[in-house]
Amino acid sequence: MYKAPVDEIAFTLKHVAGMGDALQSGALGDLGEDLVDAILSEAGRFATEEVAPLGDVGDRQGSRLVEGKVETPDGWRDLYHNWIAGGWNGLTAPEEFGGQNLPHMLHVAAMEMWNAGSMAFALGPTLTMGAVEALEKHGSEALKATYLPKMVSGEWTGTMNLTEPHAGSDLGVLKTRAERRDDGTYRIFGQKIFITWGEHDFTDNIVHLVLARLPDAPAGTRGISLFLVPKFLVKDDGSLGERNDLFCHSLEHKLGIHGSPTCTMIYGDGKFGAEKGAIGYLIGEENRGLACMFTMMNNARLAVGMQGVAIADAATQKAIAFAKERTQGKAPGWTGQGMSPIIEHPDVARTLLTMKALTQGSRAISYACAHAVDMAHAAEGEKAKYWQERSSLLTPIAKSFSTDAGVDVASMGIQVHGGMGFIEETGAARYLRDARIAPIYEGTNGIQAIDLVTRKLPLSDGAHVRGFIGELREIAQAVRASNRNGFGETAARLDAALDDLSAATEWLIAAVAGGKLAEALAGATAYQRLFGLTLSGAYLAKGGLAEVADGKEDQRIALCRFTAENLLAETTALKDRVVNGADSLAVARAVLA
Repeated sequence: MYKAPVDEIAFTLKHVAGMGDALQSGALGDLGEDLVDAILSEAGRFATEEVAPLGDVGDRQGSRLVEGKVETPDGWRDLYHNWIAGGWNGLTAPEEFGGQNLPHMLHVAAMEMWNAGSMAFALGPTLTMGAVEALEKHGSEALKATYLPKMVSGEWTGTMNLTEPHAGSDLGVLKTRAERRDDGTYRIFGQKIFITWGEHDFTDNIVHLVLARLPDAPAGTRGISLFLVPKFLVKDDGSLGERNDLFCHSLEHKLGIHGSPTCTMIYGDGKFGAEKGAIGYLIGEENRGLACMFTMMNNARLAVGMQGVAIADAATQKAIAFAKERTQGKAPGWTGQGMSPIIEHPDVARTLLTMKALTQGSRAISYACAHAVDMAHAAEGEKAKYWQERSSLLTPIAKSFSTDAGVDVASMGIQVHGGMGFIEETGAARYLRDARIAPIYEGTNGIQAIDLVTRKLPLSDGAHVRGFIGELREIAQAVRASNRNGFGETAARLDAALDDLSAATEWLIAAVAGGKLAEALAGATAYQRLFGLTLSGAYLAKGGLAEVADGKEDQRIALCRFTAENLLAETTALKDRVVNGADSLAVARAVLA
């Protein structure tokens, strides 16, 4: 059974990702370390004792569409109401609407634990929190006053409606349409697919954020508007009125996240109401909806990265526990009675340590990204610009590297279990099935690589990424100067990885600036992994260097050394793919004809 690693999470936040310095400097207001520890402890307790026990229930039962209504798995509705009773839904929301206005770092740390307990369950609150952020930043005062208090409390949930059957990653071709009405409202017509928690039995209202196109809108993404479309209309006194003209037509049958209802939504079919068309309210300005939605999507990408971390940690815990109990053969040097636990076999130990390294490296990257988000909000002027660029640079890496790690680690966890991992009753397979969606939604990892190479590396004409690599070199230098035993070849291996990262970065910046876009994009995914691996090595080294009093210094240094000496050698091959892989790709495309 999953147990939230509260101590490891707190350590990474404070000693690796930057929260410790932010607390001491006052950048996080009057937030203190005691409150941070209390929040993490309670979030971990809730994830361990209340969410995790219902994870398998949700996977086995799934959500069901019964006579037009979605029924969630047994116990989930009560679980959700316990969750909102704890105030978790408003963790980072503005105080004026009932939120707690706490740092984003605490939000992602808590979300990691809840997703590890059940990713399918945590998806619902994740979407609501994103909808709250988009509405708070772009909605009218009237819309905010009507909807935000209920959404912040969790009494109502929120969704994000982008995808259509013909419009996935390319939103510029979406067909859902909006028609103006004389009273200032709009009527929405169309179909949306893959809508997470688009219908459920948790709450009595669901607030959909829907992308649609006005009749006179410009073509492409410049002609998309964002609308708030509630399941039930809201009266002037705040009570619920008549049903809006929208409904869930069907639920998708999915590889994983079975408990999460993934809906096909129909707007304006005339099933409800005398007049066809779902009533919607404009968020922001007409034809500028994509900019509003990206407010939600950017932090959603980091949230999805946390899903990768969560699955990786849960899969690692399960695999280690199994490897300590399962006996097979006799490992080299085994002196005990009978067969040895498989954790004693070198190949199994290597697999488990790789799982642990990828998990902790992904966690550090994601938390560092959340720290940058917090600091950008707290700072002004050039400092705000610096932190905004840092969060922009780290977001595609946090999303892609962490979700790839979630899939890889879950797969390795099944391998550790052997044949028992392929059997559903052990629970190891659920992690792989759940993890597989994360590299796909909220912008595929290939799209994250395009974003990283074409939009994020050129920030400040490349000065920001160069400065960041310089900061990472300081960590390698500190390892070299450290008098602590156990680092082995960490400094040298980290220097080599940073050399590879620097060379690949300069090549890509020059290629993009020189108009060689196809050549640059041929190596974008390899570059993204190169960056993530190097960051993992650097952040694990930073953790090993940190002065801590939890008695785990030697363990952190040992894992750091393992990562440097076993995983970082891959960066040389990745750099070669970035710099030299485009020509062979261009020639080999003929094979696909």
